[in-house]
Amino acid sequence: MRLMQGSRFAFGPFVLDPDAGTLLRNDDPVAVGYRGLKLLAALVGRPGEILDKAKLMDAAWPGTAVEEGNLTVQIAQLRKLLGPSADGGEWITTVPRVGYRFRGIVEPLDGANRKALPLPDKPSIAVLPFVNLSNDPEQEPFADGLTEDLITDLSRASGLFVIARNSTFAYKGKAADVREIARELGVRYLLEGSARRAAGRVRINAQLVDAASGDHLWAERFDRGLDDIFAVQDEVTAKIVEALLGRLRAPPPRNRPKTLEAYDLCVRARKLIDDSPQTAREAHLMLTRAVALDPDYAEAYRWLAMNHWMGWVHWGEPVEPNRRIALELARKAVAIDPNDAGCRWVLGNLLAYERDFAEADAEFAKAFELDPNEADAWATLSDISVLAGRVEEGLEQIRKAFRLNPFPASWYYLTLGAAQYAARDYKAAVKTLRRDETYRTSSRRFLAASLAQLGRLDEARAEVELFLVGNPHFTTSHWVWTEPFRDPAMLDHFVDGFRKAGLPD
Repeated sequence: MRLMQGSRFAFGPFVLDPDAGTLLRNDDPVAVGYRGLKLLAALVGRPGEILDKAKLMDAAWPGTAVEEGNLTVQIAQLRKLLGPSADGGEWITTVPRVGYRFRGIVEPLDGANRKALPLPDKPSIAVLPFVNLSNDPEQEPFADGLTEDLITDLSRASGLFVIARNSTFAYKGKAADVREIARELGVRYLLEGSARRAAGRVRINAQLVDAASGDHLWAERFDRGLDDIFAVQDEVTAKIVEALLGRLRAPPPRNRPKTLEAYDLCVRARKLIDDSPQTAREAHLMLTRAVALDPDYAEAYRWLAMNHWMGWVHWGEPVEPNRRIALELARKAVAIDPNDAGCRWVLGNLLAYERDFAEADAEFAKAFELDPNEADAWATLSDISVLAGRVEEGLEQIRKAFRLNPFPASWYYLTLGAAQYAARDYKAAVKTLRRDETYRTSSRRFLAASLAQLGRLDEARAEVELFLVGNPHFTTSHWVWTEPFRDPAMLDHFVDGFRKAGLPD
């Protein structure tokens, strides 16, 4: 159960802002807990409707099995906090043996609908997830991989503005109007398609739509042997670039895998790489197998490098040999394919963690020269810029990443919140870091620091307690040692917030 981003709701003397995690009564904050806010947001978002207990428990405890008594306790606390409504009744009524209903007039305030993003000043396109028409659901990753590769190929055309995969995959499996999708993503053109893979052959249908008029600019069907899949990708890319830019501007050729098995493993692994330590280990096995099958497959080395880096920076794995291996793999990926922007920025990120800042900056610059639409690279560079003391640059880079990727991975919000903290905009940082997308991740340490700088020490310490449950070995000194700081004042600012919040030294 998900509210539109940016929604706020008014009822009686209250204003609820689920994104900011706040409830105001006559402009004064009401001290309501995290679970209570989630329940209230679910109820207020659908006034008059009966919400069953399962839906409400899923809203407040997503993915967690809890006793029904927890819901009863939270509802009782909410009723006490809200008090009686204007007519003397209760805001939340019980529907026996079913669930609960919010009664009262709710008025959505500004931002209740997602605002249309302005169109860029060059042809803009989003590639929607290709539909798997094979009878075999195991072919789903193949259709996803085809979509992702087309996004990567189109991104490399410098005359285009291309939306990142994370945002287009938000529409996977959903029936939606192309004009509405284009409005939400802020693009003029959409590529739609389907793929059927069977018996060593592949059939691909693709069509390019002008969302402003609804016209089909180009459509074609490809029926080829599976060995030709990468030639088909190149052909589709070339025809779209020609349709949108008027002439072919072929970027340098990409390094392609020599076996489809290695390709399939890489496609599956890149979905798992940053979800959790458990999925990261699955990805590690797949990528290790991929490079064994194809020792000249640059993308597999790139993701394996990221897998080792995340192990020692985020998942609590030993620093060595993961740190050394990550750098070796990233260098190998760039040596195999120096024209791959993804390999370049991954190496740039790892070099920053080695404090080799001049070479890191050069790798990021080369990545953007090869692919100005690489949203993950802009978001990663934002973090590195902030730790270098270049806060305004960092904020501009993360904003650029969000524009290219309006529905991003959770770590974008962590990066934005850290940048806002660095800019001493603590209220904005709290609002960002309390969003559903990033709350409950390692972003809690930055949320705690922001709350502490605002003098909200009880809230800060509560967040520290929650953070340490998932990160019991965390120390500020180790974090400072791992992070690529190059500005002493910025380092002191983060350490000051961590200490005020009560994080271990």
